[in-house]
Amino acid sequence: MAHQAGGQRPAPRPVPETCESQAYLQDYAVLLDALACPSLVVDHRWDVVMANRAFETLFRGVRPQATAMPGDNFLRFVLFHPDAGDVLGEHEQGWCLPMLAHLRSALETYGHDPELQAVRRDIAQDPLMEAAYRQGLPHWIRAVGESATRLDGAVRLLFHPDPRRGPTECRIVEETPEILRELGYRRLSLVLRENRRPAAPARRQHRPRVPRGTTGHLTVVRAPQD
Repeated sequence: MAHQAGGQRPAPRPVPETCESQAYLQDYAVLLDALACPSLVVDHRWDVVMANRAFETLFRGVRPQATAMPGDNFLRFVLFHPDAGDVLGEHEQGWCLPMLAHLRSALETYGHDPELQAVRRDIAQDPLMEAAYRQGLPHWIRAVGESATRLDGAVRLLFHPDPRRGPTECRIVEETPEILRELGYRRLSLVLRENRRPAAPARRQHRPRVPRGTTGHLTVVRAPQD
């Protein structure tokens, strides 16, 4: 199985399907690891079924965190890891709000899924995250349109740890073979583009480092006023 970002090579996740399906996933992991662009396979909860070495390299600098590592659950990483904005550029508008939209859609389809419900409870415990989910997200969708919530084809900013790249745009490409889709999985790849940004790109926003064990916070949605 391909490497998991921020940790050792994981054991294959249990697959309730046939031995043939398990063999397919093992072979698919070999193919995934041969790709130069960061790629991952996720299920409907955004649990990471497999991820390649390029994905591990992209996120190698994030600190250990119990529940929100990028190689465990990508949704939780985007929303809750305090270092997510150090890798995912324009973090709130480009990543958090679209992923909140995907969570909302997943809850509409898999409303009784305990893992998705756990993410929703964690959001509810953070006043800014809850405000973003309830008020900020609908307002943002009205402003930019439903198409902005799609990941496939979207261009997003990354801060790559390779100093030769630095701030780099990527095109998110969803390309899922039929067998993966039948298993309830999908593959996403972050296709790194040649740096087309101005010679003096805007600096990333340096937020205070959040202590371990705490959730990240949005700033685009103001806290409710008394």
